[in-house]
Amino acid sequence: MEAQTTAQSWFDPHGADAEVAGAEPSREIQRPWQSFMTARLVLGVVLAALETALYATGTAHNQLPVFISGAYMVATIGSKWFISPRLLGQSFTKSWGALVGIDLLTFSALQMLQDSSSTINYTPLFALPILVASVLGSLRLALGTAAGITVLMLAGSLWPYLSDASASAPYVVQSALSGIGYFAIAWLANQLSTRLASEGQRARQSQLAASIQRHVNELVIESLPDGVMIVDEHGCVRSANPAARTLLGSQQALHAAVFDLRDEPGWAPLLNLMRLSVNMGQSHEGDVTIRHGTQGPLRVHARTRLATSPGLSAESLCVIFLQDQRKLEASMRTEKLAGMGRLSTAVAHEIRNPLSAISQANALLDEDITDPRLKRLTAMVSQNAKRLEKIVNDILNVARVQPYDQDHLVPGIPLTTTTHRICTDWALQCACQQRLSLHLGEQNISVQFDNDHLRRVLVNLLDNALRYTEDQPDAIQVVYSAGDGQTATLMVWSDSARMDQSVERHLFEPFFSSDSRSSGLGLYICRELCERHGASLTYQRSVRPTRNRDREGNAFVIVFQRASAPIAGTAADTLTTPWQPNLY
Repeated sequence: MEAQTTAQSWFDPHGADAEVAGAEPSREIQRPWQSFMTARLVLGVVLAALETALYATGTAHNQLPVFISGAYMVATIGSKWFISPRLLGQSFTKSWGALVGIDLLTFSALQMLQDSSSTINYTPLFALPILVASVLGSLRLALGTAAGITVLMLAGSLWPYLSDASASAPYVVQSALSGIGYFAIAWLANQLSTRLASEGQRARQSQLAASIQRHVNELVIESLPDGVMIVDEHGCVRSANPAARTLLGSQQALHAAVFDLRDEPGWAPLLNLMRLSVNMGQSHEGDVTIRHGTQGPLRVHARTRLATSPGLSAESLCVIFLQDQRKLEASMRTEKLAGMGRLSTAVAHEIRNPLSAISQANALLDEDITDPRLKRLTAMVSQNAKRLEKIVNDILNVARVQPYDQDHLVPGIPLTTTTHRICTDWALQCACQQRLSLHLGEQNISVQFDNDHLRRVLVNLLDNALRYTEDQPDAIQVVYSAGDGQTATLMVWSDSARMDQSVERHLFEPFFSSDSRSSGLGLYICRELCERHGASLTYQRSVRPTRNRDREGNAFVIVFQRASAPIAGTAADTLTTPWQPNLY
């Protein structure tokens, strides 16, 4: 019963009734169906030719077998060309009658209509309808067909047996033995077809799983940041992911599905590493330099792995993994910076207490001395102590900055009013009112930002601008623009010279600075504070008009998220907030 269910699930997932009703057959039934239909057609042609020849030569005197065999041949032709492949199901349906039933009636009629003098035996032909029922139907249908054939043969031998029992006994025994053989054929054929069905189902499931796994592997390889290439022993690249094609840096590698490492002289180091790995039969790795076109050399770390198993005579395939040395160095640099940050935070905590003691002792000492030379020394100590305190605060502020949280939004503040107050206080403190120019407009929208954090960001950007500009009017400009309905933009511009590419690349990294007197944390803290409030901080080169002429300079652009409305009292608090020079 289990075998029967398995076969039925293979051929007809919706059941036998659905198949009989005209459901779309599976592809597995196409081949046995066509084979059986061809066999029936050949058998019909042979029977028609045989009966015609027997009647034409006078061996047979009855015309009825000729007409029966001719009709059977026509029926086989029609069933082959006009009946679509289908299953017979589990019961004696119309499909069974159109195929198996016609065969049974035809062979039984030919067997009963033969002359007593004829030596032709048609009973072996019953094996064909039994095979059709066994393969295209269920076990019950196959055994039922065998039982029907056995009954027909016994019924055909019963009348001669009643007339002459002694003479007809061998025919009865022959019919019984043939029936037993037909039962065996039906059971064995159905078991074999069931086994093939289950094997085919497992094969399809394995093929589907392999196809899914192959697709997943392709997606993973395509998305890998490192390059992956599959190269044969002749240097032909069978497959390569986008990262590998980019590292190779050639138009041929970017667009061709298959290309050869021998086509470009700059790929020779990779080709040599692959050949070394294939010839020695083991993996290798090393640093190679790829040179392509007018671009500069690219240092790549390459690792090879052989894809064929030892002892197999198949063609050797080599998998090459490529890593950009620049990315490796950047990753190592990031790890070093992270370790340095943790160490610096710990050191900063230890420095604060003795630094406070030094500052207090220096202040007490400054009160008791009157010598101008000693006063200059205490002033120098106080200045450097404040500088150390600023560096310590910067380092600790890196650890205090938390990621942006939508659930804990700070109240909105009026952007232009707050910016005007901060910039004016900073200009008075630094005595550079002539150098600073404000372009804030009249619109005073509310943005989602903390007041003290905005002061820290703007003061840091203005200090950087002051450090690299000359004492000229409009050398530093703060420009406001309304942006779209959801954002507002504030730009801090200075007429300083263009940054070096190496400096610009690491501009917002912690502990990176081109000035030996700086901690390298200012811009990093500014960006972190902006991101905490849903804003963004970017750098660009921009041209601004000054009193003399239009000049190109460095611009830091902050894009704020607008708030619904400022909380009452925010503007007043902003205007009365005292200047705190050591806030950042």
